[in-house]
Amino acid sequence: MSKKSRDTRDFWLFVGPCLFALIMVVMIPFIIGIYYTFTNWNGANTNYDFVGISNYVGLVKDKQFLYSFGITIIYTFASVITINIIGFGLAYIVTRNLKTKNFLRTGFFMPNLIGGLILGFIWQFMFNSVFTGVGKDLGNTILSTSLLQGTSTAILAMLIVSTWQYAGYIMVIYVSALENVPHDLIEAAHIDGANGLQTFKNITIPMVRQGITVCLFLTLSNSFKIFDLNFSLTPLKTTEMLALNIYKEAFVTNNMGIGQAKAIIFFILVTGISLTQVYFNKKKEVEA
Repeated sequence: MSKKSRDTRDFWLFVGPCLFALIMVVMIPFIIGIYYTFTNWNGANTNYDFVGISNYVGLVKDKQFLYSFGITIIYTFASVITINIIGFGLAYIVTRNLKTKNFLRTGFFMPNLIGGLILGFIWQFMFNSVFTGVGKDLGNTILSTSLLQGTSTAILAMLIVSTWQYAGYIMVIYVSALENVPHDLIEAAHIDGANGLQTFKNITIPMVRQGITVCLFLTLSNSFKIFDLNFSLTPLKTTEMLALNIYKEAFVTNNMGIGQAKAIIFFILVTGISLTQVYFNKKKEVEA
């Protein structure tokens, strides 16, 4: 057997099972799901009718879907900013010459190891019992009222928890980017009279643009797709994000055709915004 034949065999030996699983678990269900968007299938019966694009047309009149769409956009915008700023700040701290930097890295990353559902129930208890109890003991009216009681404050609570959980993961990527910044450039800038802010703006940021692109992509896509934390922490209709709205439509009210139509719109939205963000950030990397 020639070397080329062996390489081809080894390639398919390792890639084949993963490719087969991807096709069977992701690609085929996705294509079938597109077909179901044109039907009134309820997810259980074998009999259903072809309804054309009526499922898509009906989404324009679905007030809850449009509302969920709006608050998802707002939450995603706020989440991307806060997670990246805090994640970058944590990375900047742990890349300094601190004796406890390894301990801090571990501590900051630990919240990411907790599952979203469990995390939601834990923080629900914190907001409803712990913080309110402390507030009542201190006579503080702000702390004694749970953030989960109001719509805007509940979204704020979800933002706090998701930032606490995910900032450590983003920190790891920024740490890798910051550690690859050449120290010679920073020392040369200091010799030329540049202060800390100028060095940070003109050297550090351009050198970590690849890390910024990756982190923005990850936080953007994950914030749009948030489900488990929304489901367990703030299950109110007024705080229902798109992913939870799709889940309820498909599996609670058994409108699988409409749920699939929402999911396709959701997929196009997330893909379009994420790829647009990557495109413009890649252009900045080249310009830098």
